[in-house]
Amino acid sequence: MSSSTSPGPEVEVPAELVQAAVRAADQAGRQIADVPVVAIAAEAGISRSTLLRRLGGSRRALDEAARSAGIDPGGRPVKERALAAAAELISETGIGLATLDAIASRANCSVDSLFTIYGTRDELLAAVFERYSPIFDIEVVLAADRAEHADFPTTVRHVYRQLAHAFSREPRVTPALIAESLARPGSPAIRSVVRHNAPRLFGSIGRWLTEEIDAGRIRDLPIPLLLHQFAGPLSFHLMFRQVSAAAAEHHDTIPIDLPDLDQACDLFAETFLRAVAVEPNPQKQT
Repeated sequence: MSSSTSPGPEVEVPAELVQAAVRAADQAGRQIADVPVVAIAAEAGISRSTLLRRLGGSRRALDEAARSAGIDPGGRPVKERALAAAAELISETGIGLATLDAIASRANCSVDSLFTIYGTRDELLAAVFERYSPIFDIEVVLAADRAEHADFPTTVRHVYRQLAHAFSREPRVTPALIAESLARPGSPAIRSVVRHNAPRLFGSIGRWLTEEIDAGRIRDLPIPLLLHQFAGPLSFHLMFRQVSAAAAEHHDTIPIDLPDLDQACDLFAETFLRAVAVEPNPQKQT
């Protein structure tokens, strides 16, 4: 015999309980799935045990009833929703307008929840960049090329293509962050991002460049300068492509005939290799 507390399709959740869940969610500034059962019970004017009994022993039936009524109960943790909401806002409006109030509104949670999880807005923005920055993807590229014993020029081209992909994909967090760093390099948000991500950046790309220096393949230059030489020109080009495309779309200027993105990556890679290689690029020798 099945347990009487096991939820099943035969459980019919009264419409007033769904409405109580909606009201409780609105009051808490959360999605239904994130509202405690005790809060829903209080809104319905019954005890927690009575609510669970009417739901067949589990709140799962309540969430399903909400879906059947055309209401998304949610279910993703507030932390995940906040990261996604912040990334979308940064991509659409820039870092400056991605306030905690705006993020909480889009994530359907309370500002207090954001403070509880992240502490400050700057910490939240640092977490957003860690999630959506190209650093992780570049680490994957470096690891794969190292395993396949790819030569330095090949890896440079692979990393450049990954950077180009990071600039183009939605949400466009990386371009927004670079724009903010150029406009307000001393802002608390930028300082927080640098504090959280600089060690990882130097630990991945910096280690790769150091290995190439030790192997005698590139010039023994300070790693920060090598990083600037490596990423700076391509990053500026990628941002310029976006600005040019947006201007042309609004008929503000004559479209500029830019090279194909893959071709541009190859050209910037060749320029970087010519600048730092100890020996000329063998692929360019005649």
